[in-house]
Amino acid sequence: MKSASELRTSFLEFFAARDHTIVPSASLLTLNDPSLMFVNAGMVPFKDAFTGREKRSYVRATSSQKCMRISGKHNDLENVGVTPRHHTFFEMLGNFSLGDYFKREAIDYAWELLTKVWGLDPERMVITVFGGEKDLPADEEAAALWADATGFSSERIIRCGAKDNFWQMGPVGPCGPCAEVHYALGIDKPDPRSFFDLEQSEDGRGWFELWNNVFMQFERTEDGRLLDLPAPSIDTGMGLERVCVVKQEILSNYDTDLLRPIVDRAAELSGTRYRQSSAPDDVSMRVIADHARTTAFLIAEGITPDRDDRNYVLRRVMRRAIRHGHRLGIQQPFLHDCVELVVDLMGEAYPELLERRALIATTTQHEEELFRRTLKRGLSLLQENEAWETDGDRRVLPGHVAFKLYDTFGFPLDLQRVLGEEQGFSIDESRFDLELQAQRDRSRGSKVGDESVSEVYFQLHEQFGSTRFVGYESESAEGTVLALVAAGTVVAGLGTGEAGEVLVDTTPFYAEQGGQEGDRGVLQMDGAQFQVEDTVQPRSGCFVHRGRVISGTLDTGAKVTLSVDPSLRMATRRNHSATHLLHWALRETLGPAATQQGSLVGPNRLRFDYSGTRPLSQEEILEIEDRVNQAVFANTPVTTEVLPLDEAKARGALGIFEEKYGAVVRMLRIGPSLELCGGTHAFRTGDIGLFKILSESGVAAGVRRIEASTGWNTVKRCRELERVLEQVAVKLKTPSDKLPERVQRLMEQTRESSAEVERLKRQLVQGDAIDLTKQARSIDGVKRLGAIVDVGDAKALREMAEHLRDRLAPAAVLLGSKSKDGTKALLACSVSKEVIKELRAGDLVREAARIVGGGGGGRPDFAQAGGSKPECLPAAVAFIYGLTTEGSATES
Repeated sequence: MKSASELRTSFLEFFAARDHTIVPSASLLTLNDPSLMFVNAGMVPFKDAFTGREKRSYVRATSSQKCMRISGKHNDLENVGVTPRHHTFFEMLGNFSLGDYFKREAIDYAWELLTKVWGLDPERMVITVFGGEKDLPADEEAAALWADATGFSSERIIRCGAKDNFWQMGPVGPCGPCAEVHYALGIDKPDPRSFFDLEQSEDGRGWFELWNNVFMQFERTEDGRLLDLPAPSIDTGMGLERVCVVKQEILSNYDTDLLRPIVDRAAELSGTRYRQSSAPDDVSMRVIADHARTTAFLIAEGITPDRDDRNYVLRRVMRRAIRHGHRLGIQQPFLHDCVELVVDLMGEAYPELLERRALIATTTQHEEELFRRTLKRGLSLLQENEAWETDGDRRVLPGHVAFKLYDTFGFPLDLQRVLGEEQGFSIDESRFDLELQAQRDRSRGSKVGDESVSEVYFQLHEQFGSTRFVGYESESAEGTVLALVAAGTVVAGLGTGEAGEVLVDTTPFYAEQGGQEGDRGVLQMDGAQFQVEDTVQPRSGCFVHRGRVISGTLDTGAKVTLSVDPSLRMATRRNHSATHLLHWALRETLGPAATQQGSLVGPNRLRFDYSGTRPLSQEEILEIEDRVNQAVFANTPVTTEVLPLDEAKARGALGIFEEKYGAVVRMLRIGPSLELCGGTHAFRTGDIGLFKILSESGVAAGVRRIEASTGWNTVKRCRELERVLEQVAVKLKTPSDKLPERVQRLMEQTRESSAEVERLKRQLVQGDAIDLTKQARSIDGVKRLGAIVDVGDAKALREMAEHLRDRLAPAAVLLGSKSKDGTKALLACSVSKEVIKELRAGDLVREAARIVGGGGGGRPDFAQAGGSKPECLPAAVAFIYGLTTEGSATES
């Protein structure tokens, strides 16, 4: 029992045999938790169960959870590849008691698994327990239980402080003292007295933490207080990679069967031998292996590399890996090869990797091709950069330049640090941070995680349970008002005109989920009517009707009739069913990598996001429309089956990123499409009506968006287009069927007119230039000219400056002009090539730009700039006369 797969299975089966429910890994993406961006520990999906806000159908659980540590308190990025243990992505094995067993059972289970099932040597283990700190006493109970279970003497049960033995996943949430099992690697006869002296070395030898058993007793609040949990619980976490190190009798996680094949692939691709050392090349190969896993899993979760939030984390990780490949000498895109190997290695345990293989590979390759161009440009910009500062003998890259590399060219700061180490410069990171904060302020910041669900919905769900949804069978129902909420507080009643939320025991209203908007309609009772403007599900199973009382008073306990607006529901059905056919048509036309990335459907809209790196051609759009409409016109029944998730997937049903599925799912057959979906749909494909793509555009890196219409919305769209077409035909006095030819003739006439205008402008410029040459001054054998002209745009200013330079050569010309609206200053400087050693256009325009409150630059022979003080133009252009032959300004 040595392979990662065997050990993972062994762990789960051990606890399943002890009445633990095997819970599949949750998504890496946290939901309703603003304190975390990613799941960073196995207990995160159980957080609300520990605090009592959520009830599970079990009280014992076990899992192998996907985890990422790359943000917040738990951020291992800088240590990845450097140490033998740190990763951005890893798997955490865990067993959990949700108010059931506590310390004794957890300790007994841990010792039995480690020594009797896995056969680990007790002589290589020590236990650390919480030794007390501030107002918290030492956990002597845990120490005694460990001594009883293991037979260890006191020297093998070590007390440590809160830093090491009091665990919490973030600044708030469940927490408690913990006991850690530490294991000695690479030591012939480990002495427990050496525990603090033989911490893990660079090669992995020494004591390292193997398994953490957390005794969940408290919940830390935002103000730092520790409150008792409703019931003491257990949370344990053991990295699968670490278990593999011990069982496979090696020293580094990167030599396990989870990671070594990827390291070897990086070595093969680079033509470099992997030596299991701390040398830079070996570090690079380990970074590539780790980051390839993170890349594969995040793309499989629907994340695409982009500029904000989780998308930027993915881009940062990918670009770090690509950069390390670049420094290894890998000249061609390679990361997609490594991530496909991740799919091969881990696809059996995590089927989403296999399902999205094509998407993972194409997204990775596209990002690498993009970044390689960016990397080349960035290195070039660093070589050309003249705005260096100094700190002693060391060059310093100014913060605003570093921020431009990050913001404009996609260079993460940590990559710039790597380049700095290689090229011998540091970065003004304090100024960089100021620039970054200013940008965040301009964009109103970026969120971490998702919005937190108000406590009131947990309380209502705890009190009343899940709402009974009957909307698949009916658009009306009878129900009882369980609770009313106004401004986040439960109230007894709502009067005429008051806005609020209504919780009913039974509803036909679909609550917003999976990209489908919530239903609208009315709730009625004798003497009262509540207009439902939206239906949401803030807590799974808790349907909330949002709206306003139109008449009368609505009271808790009232019997109401709930009626969904049938026309809006039907329009939503059409659009939702059409998205399934659109998804199928896209994959048929573009290939399996065209995977759904998100959708939004309601009565008036159909928006569908998919993975793609280029615009659709007109031929592809027509082909997709034809495929969808052929399925619509076939008018086949839409069929639904409720069945186990595994069976649905075995039958080929596709799942989508934005929905998280339970053990039982709804599988819909809509023509040739077979997908999992909880939404409401048409009864036959013919109900969809005519399908028409309205637009196709890019919305993020690797993500494109289609907006389309169906049914009456398409009819309305066609009528609107006909009306516009007729208006244009009337204005152009041309029959509508002759409009293309008429527009073509008008475009040609416009081009001819524009060319004539430009010709006349040039004549005027050249005429003005002849007069300006008289203002030139000869200084040290070079004609210098500084003048203000009235041209109004940068292109014309450049042409005039270059024309004057040629007429006066050898010369240096600095021209200024106000922008067309008079609010900005424009500058252009042109210098003859034979004098650029003495006079550089970039230097001249940069100094002149400061006078007009701006900045700019360019080549030695030509440069442009702008500023916010057009009134200072006379002083700016006069600057050219106040230069020495070395090109430095003299004080005036």
